[in-house]
Amino acid sequence: MKKLITLLSLIGIMAFAVAENQVSTLRGSADLLDNETAPRMANEQNDDQRRTRDYPMAPPTIPHKIDGYQIDLKVNKCLSCHNRQRVADSQAPMISVTHFMNRDGNFLADVSPNRYFCTQCHASQLEVKSLLINEFISMDEIIRQTDQGH
Repeated sequence: MKKLITLLSLIGIMAFAVAENQVSTLRGSADLLDNETAPRMANEQNDDQRRTRDYPMAPPTIPHKIDGYQIDLKVNKCLSCHNRQRVADSQAPMISVTHFMNRDGNFLADVSPNRYFCTQCHASQLEVKSLLINEFISMDEIIRQTDQGH
């Protein structure tokens, strides 16, 4: 039995070693320890245009620059425009009512602590060329394909 386990372990290690050499990476042919010059940071999109969401309950992307925004236990810069009390002055969209709910589904007077750190779900977009082919199909497209199939 010990010999069988040793043999299977050895086969597994050999298969991993062979597969490791065949995996394509975004690094290209650069060795892991090579210090290449880092590419220039891309610009954040800053057009304030709301984007289509590809599935129900998808968090919206951030349509403006947020570099330099302070979001920590003491300050959340996003809330200076998007909080319920500030939207009339800022004309920014108000955060979803779900952000005022706690884990038990009860509504709170202010933003729930588990929804306070915006960039855990929401992300700004960069002006870059895609590194990979995107094969994502939106919910609307899936429904359209299903309807055409019947």
